[in-house]
Amino acid sequence: MKTLSVSLLALGLALPAFADELSFNAGAVSDYRYRGISQTRLKPALQGGIDYAAPSGFYVGSWASTLQWIKDAGGNSDVEIDVYGGYKAELTPGLILDFGLLQYAYPSNRLSPSANTLEAYGAATWGPVTAKYSHSTTNLFGFADSRNSGYLDLTASFDLGGGLSLAPHVGHQTVKRNAGASYTDYSLTLARDFSGLVLSGAVVGTDAKGYLAPNGKDLGKTSLVLGLKKSF
Repeated sequence: MKTLSVSLLALGLALPAFADELSFNAGAVSDYRYRGISQTRLKPALQGGIDYAAPSGFYVGSWASTLQWIKDAGGNSDVEIDVYGGYKAELTPGLILDFGLLQYAYPSNRLSPSANTLEAYGAATWGPVTAKYSHSTTNLFGFADSRNSGYLDLTASFDLGGGLSLAPHVGHQTVKRNAGASYTDYSLTLARDFSGLVLSGAVVGTDAKGYLAPNGKDLGKTSLVLGLKKSF
């Protein structure tokens, strides 16, 4: 937790001091699921982030979470720190394009290959629907010889009124030269926004095989994930 706090503080000090272009978030989830797979052995996680978005469309940010899977894999890190930057613009009315780079870092993870991963991504949003493709330029999360793996996902967000929103999602992770590790994930999230404080419940699942914790728990099984997030 000390590493998480120091990293977010360092990014905040490095960003331009334009309050109107800075945003922060902090929260907790009952299970940190990433692309459908539990990162915390089906247990809770603390999370937080900071973002800077320029009027020109360029943006940078960082996000961090506690996790368990690195230690389960024989490594020595209990935190994930993501650093990203890109450009987002409305190409035509209703069509928004987003391109960028995302570095996933697991300090002192000691895995071989390293769990640290760099992805390039591109996304297009039309109305409530976003299609996104992420492409790894390094090995993917510790999988050997997995450079050029890809993740394609389709997500929608529907405003139900009264602060309620519904977000269906489906994605497919391809792990290069590790066909048995490829899988599809899906989720359906219902959220309620109370003036920046968001409560959410999501049904999350996958068809993944072999993503097991040391205690035998299926990390991709279908389950309900609860979340609480404050943006300011």
